[in-house]
Amino acid sequence: MNLSEETLQKIDAVIPKYPEKRSAALMVIHLVQDELGAVDLDACAWIANRLELEPINIQELITFYPMLRETPWGKKHIRVCRTLPCALRGSYGTCKTLEDKLGVKEGHVREDGEYSLEFMECLADCGEGPVVMVDEETYENIDAEKVDKFADLLLEDKLNGSKGFKSYEKALLVESKIPAKSKITSKK
Repeated sequence: MNLSEETLQKIDAVIPKYPEKRSAALMVIHLVQDELGAVDLDACAWIANRLELEPINIQELITFYPMLRETPWGKKHIRVCRTLPCALRGSYGTCKTLEDKLGVKEGHVREDGEYSLEFMECLADCGEGPVVMVDEETYENIDAEKVDKFADLLLEDKLNGSKGFKSYEKALLVESKIPAKSKITSKK
């Protein structure tokens, strides 16, 4: 397993911040996963050795937490919320349409490695469902009327910057550029 010097430095910096080496396990796993895309058996053994643990101690964390994985996701990872508020607004149909249009089954990576699809619990935007995340960008109200166009833009690599779909995160950036004087303030 080869990690960049930058990641190794981050690992060296984070371990002493914890009272015991084992307490740094999740942080080290995240750092390794951020670089490698997943934490396989070799990476588990390396992390365990680094933290003076057994590899099973690292594997049990990876298999327990859904944000950790043993095999990499696709180049574009799509997550669809299935929690009740999103489900009531059509997230099951949204996920099925994305499966069909992107050519990838939920929980899998497409054969060419371009897309992976995950149907998961709460994406923390219950009032605006169905919620879909593409990598780390959150898109709201991706219902039956919008999902076909959404998938087409994904396939054309034109979702980012499209006028019809703006991620929650990008919308916040635009809002934060509004001058302070023009923001609404409450009267006293």
